[in-house]
Amino acid sequence: MSDTSHNTYFDGGVQSLGFENASGRATVGVIAPGTYDFNTDGAELMTVVAGAIEAIVDGESDWETYPKGSRFEVPASSHFQVRPKLLRPTCANSSENRQSSAY
Repeated sequence: MSDTSHNTYFDGGVQSLGFENASGRATVGVIAPGTYDFNTDGAELMTVVAGAIEAIVDGESDWETYPKGSRFEVPASSHFQVRPKLLRPTCANSSENRQSSAY
């Protein structure tokens, strides 16, 4: 598991486990209640795997709710915010030919 990494952001409010899979680099994260701002270098595909989160991506003006099983894309070199709808939802960040920031 030498290719596995653990990252903690926002004083522990967001934690992620990064790893390699058949599609490339990916992360799985846990997000505590709160609002979190992120900047991206590469494009990201976010998949909500439990609970629900709200997100707002550069260029959008309103929060959108993403329930379990839904996805949203974040363009490269952009900014986005996320906030959980439920207590400690988990979300996965899948590369699918996109660069993945640790989440």
